[in-house]
Amino acid sequence: MSVRAVIIEAGGANFGSLLAACARVGVDAQLSDCAATIRNATHVILPGVGAAAQAMSALRSKGLDRVIGRLVQPLLGICLGMQLLFERSHEGDVDGLGLLPGEVRRLPAAPRWPHMGWNTIEATRPHALLDGIGDEAWFYFVHGYAAPAGDDAIATSDHGGRFAAAVARGNVFGMQFHPEKSAAAGRRALANFFALA
Repeated sequence: MSVRAVIIEAGGANFGSLLAACARVGVDAQLSDCAATIRNATHVILPGVGAAAQAMSALRSKGLDRVIGRLVQPLLGICLGMQLLFERSHEGDVDGLGLLPGEVRRLPAAPRWPHMGWNTIEATRPHALLDGIGDEAWFYFVHGYAAPAGDDAIATSDHGGRFAAAVARGNVFGMQFHPEKSAAAGRRALANFFALA
């Protein structure tokens, strides 16, 4: 299958490193905030850096919240982008996209806040998104809020308590870590996403 990947351009993300990470796994992704371009992609990535309220406001101002909600192809939220997939975030007390049940909450203050740096993940069940990635693999995290380690979590991590490190429900996927900053393990996770049909 020929991959036509689109990274949703809604501000507040390091698009350059994500585009380069896609290229490293053989995918020539494009940035777009055009509804038709996003709908015609085979794979869609929703990145995010910053605050949930600002990110949702940017998506809503362009009508992209409605576009994202109707996608049927694989959709991957990264970091804040993953948190926006949920019903609500306590960061700014804002409604999310509602594609996954649950609320995103602030991480505990200890051992330190925010969670920034390398950490391992633990698979909670087998999933194609995690093929070839063992529990000894390290990923790079930068976040102060996290989704619950609920039924949709396919991997968790620990920072003052367990949280969802990766999620999957139907065509909707999320990675709380930054695959584009996570060396070989991140490359494998991205390649696994683009292999999903």
